[in-house]
Amino acid sequence: MAARRIPYEVVRYVPRRFKHWPPYYSILANVLTNATLPSISLGRHSCSLKWKVAPQDAFLKRWAPAQAAWARGQKVTRLIGYDASPADTRRYAHASAIDDPLFNCRYPLREWNWTRDRCIARIEAAGLPVPPKSSCFFCGAIRPDEVRALPQWCLRLIVLIEARAEPRLRTVEGLWRRSTKTKPGRITDFIRAERLLSEAEVDAIRRDAPTELVRFQDAAGLVPVSERPTMEEWLESFNAGLMEAA
Repeated sequence: MAARRIPYEVVRYVPRRFKHWPPYYSILANVLTNATLPSISLGRHSCSLKWKVAPQDAFLKRWAPAQAAWARGQKVTRLIGYDASPADTRRYAHASAIDDPLFNCRYPLREWNWTRDRCIARIEAAGLPVPPKSSCFFCGAIRPDEVRALPQWCLRLIVLIEARAEPRLRTVEGLWRRSTKTKPGRITDFIRAERLLSEAEVDAIRRDAPTELVRFQDAAGLVPVSERPTMEEWLESFNAGLMEAA
């Protein structure tokens, strides 16, 4: 878009209310702060709504061309990148059934009948790198082969997320929800079974990190919000400490 001089804006969801917690600015820090799992692991699908859709909607509601269109009784046309592959077809079926009073949605890739493979071929033909899957590495929809391909720092954080949330879980086991014949409910158990991290490291994270995180949160809660260290700072220390130990 920049090369073709197409105006664009980068928008982000920015939490503003932290109560007695350290400030956080990512889904990872959010789930660790609240000792929970991403919504998909709990049977919901609100991550994209909160972190992707809501910031776009907030920007557009302040965008002068959109405001002018709505004042005229018109809708704003929104272009959505769902392709013609089966997974996006299911997403399209759900999204297209929603009657939005402010937006008309179009799906150019589907209009062109472009599948995911066709999109990849077009990117490669332009000499550009194919972007990675646009999901969090700790998403409950991650597949076993994708877990195997993760770097160790991601695996350590997955162990931390599940250990931090474990005391509050009642209806699910972990990020993969419940155990099946093909995989366990906890990705931590998969990491152990596949020996993607050593037993000693997994045990150390589960034993020490959640307690250290709570201690950090309690200390931060005594400091005025404007002066509190952020969850991202704690995560930097967590990663740096593990890398030193490795």
